[in-house]
Amino acid sequence: MESFSAMYPQTSGSSGLPATETDLQKLLIDERIRCELHKTNYQTVKAEHTRLQDIYERSQRDHDRILEEQQRTLDKLQLFIDEIRGELLDKTREVEELKLQVPSPQKLELLKIQMHQDLEATTRDRFRKLNEDVEKYKDDYNKLRYETTFLKSQFEHQKEQHVRVLEEQKMKYEAEINALAKDKEELNNQIISVDHTRDGKRVEDLLRDKAHLLQKVKGLDDEVKELRAEREHYGAQAENVQRIQVRQMAETQATIRSLESEKQSLKLQIERLEKELHSSNEQTHTLTTKLHKTEREVTALSSRIDELRYSQKIETDNIKLEAARLKNEAERERDKIQSQLEAAETEIEILKVNLERQKELLAEKERELIRKVQAAKEAGFHQVAALEDERLELENRIAELEKYKMEHDSQKECEISRLEEKIRVAQSAEEGARRELQNMRLKLQQQMTFTEQLEKSRNDAADLRKETKDLKIQLTSVSESENHLLRDNGKLQETVERLRQEIRSTRSQAERAQQDAEKEIEGIRLEYLEEKHKLQDKLSQLQEKYDQKKTTLQRASAAQKKRKAINENKCRKHEATIELLEAKKEELETQINILNRMFNICTSPSSPALHIQDYSAPVQKFGLHPPNFRCTRRLSGLFKEL
Repeated sequence: MESFSAMYPQTSGSSGLPATETDLQKLLIDERIRCELHKTNYQTVKAEHTRLQDIYERSQRDHDRILEEQQRTLDKLQLFIDEIRGELLDKTREVEELKLQVPSPQKLELLKIQMHQDLEATTRDRFRKLNEDVEKYKDDYNKLRYETTFLKSQFEHQKEQHVRVLEEQKMKYEAEINALAKDKEELNNQIISVDHTRDGKRVEDLLRDKAHLLQKVKGLDDEVKELRAEREHYGAQAENVQRIQVRQMAETQATIRSLESEKQSLKLQIERLEKELHSSNEQTHTLTTKLHKTEREVTALSSRIDELRYSQKIETDNIKLEAARLKNEAERERDKIQSQLEAAETEIEILKVNLERQKELLAEKERELIRKVQAAKEAGFHQVAALEDERLELENRIAELEKYKMEHDSQKECEISRLEEKIRVAQSAEEGARRELQNMRLKLQQQMTFTEQLEKSRNDAADLRKETKDLKIQLTSVSESENHLLRDNGKLQETVERLRQEIRSTRSQAERAQQDAEKEIEGIRLEYLEEKHKLQDKLSQLQEKYDQKKTTLQRASAAQKKRKAINENKCRKHEATIELLEAKKEELETQINILNRMFNICTSPSSPALHIQDYSAPVQKFGLHPPNFRCTRRLSGLFKEL
């Protein structure tokens, strides 16, 4: 204003209108005041806008923080649910393992069948071994009895033969003695009748015969002693054989008694095993009843767990849907506020443009006021009215913005309170889920204690006896199981009888199979011998062929060696001739070189050297090696011509 008043004092003085000048100054002052008011309003609106923007950013951060906390709580809930699911899976796995450990009726039947089969197999093996031992001992006994009878018969035969030989020798010796007595009588008669000289000779002959006969009698006595010693030796052998047979018979009887005792012990063991099987069946029946109870409880607990899972899943889904809905609503509100802020910013920009335009218009009006004061007054009044209207509109808009801000703040506070209530609801739901999980854990601990009690009940027979008093309802099933076991025992006895019959039949079949196998072995042995003979014949033929081939190869190798030696000799001869030819060639080359030097010394080196080279070329080309005297003769002729 001071610059404007300094700029236009002369105009005001020249026009002579001081009142109008003061009015214009007042108008300008009013306009300046209005402009300052507009500036202050704009600054307040701008500050309010920045404050609202800060509040919006703060609320956005709070909203993001709340969403993050909600996401964290959901993650924690999910982790907790996963842990509970893992624990439930472990418990279900343990329950399945317990189910697998406790046998079902089908498994019990299979175990019964397997035990019967094992017992039958063991008894069959033992019976088979016992029968094999009995058969072996019977065979040994029969062999020994056969050997004893054979030795007895042999001894009797040898004894009879010895007696017969002794009688024959006795008769022979008696006949010889009678003959000698007759000869003696004849000799005595002859001695009496014959002369003494002849008698002396005959006496000498007779003495020699007597000495010879005495020697013969001594030899016969030695033979008799040897025969007696042999008889005593055979008697001792027979006694030893009898003692051995008696001892073996006693051993076989002892083994038979031990086998019978083993048979009795096996029968007692079978009875004991049947009693144990009966008691084990009773225990398995009681355990199956308890297992069915535990299975029912486990199914109830699993159904309860499934219900809790389903309700928890529904609650989590509802929480997720509510969170998504809240998120969408917050995003919509944020977009709405952002659009409103953008609209306010655009309005502020428009106001700024209007202010700039108004400044320009004011400058133009100040210029026009110098020329047209009257028109300026009217225009000023109109402009003042328009500015008043605009001011009122701006004030109304500012009031509306403040009202909208208050409403938005109240809505935000309501949303924040609603979100806090939902968070409290989620926390209460989380606490409820935790309490339910604690209850489930307590139930699982109770189940574990129940399983431990079941294990204790398995180990404590006294508790089982007490529980049998309370389980009178199950007596019918126990009686049925007893009847079933009695039927099983009857079946087992029938199977034992059938097994005995099968053992007998298998024994007879084994004997038949052994006989057939022996026959087959004989046939195989004969076939093997035939094949062996055939193979030996083939081997002999192949050996002959091999020898023939070997001789032919030896001959061929000898001929090859001869040919090789001849070729080597020829090669040596050719090498010697080649060496001689090369030596001759070198001598001729040296001679030609000497002649060339002589030619060069005697004459000019052009034409004679060429002639000599023309001569040496065909010599080297065709391998012509004339004698040295021809070369010297030709060279002498060439020297003469030169």
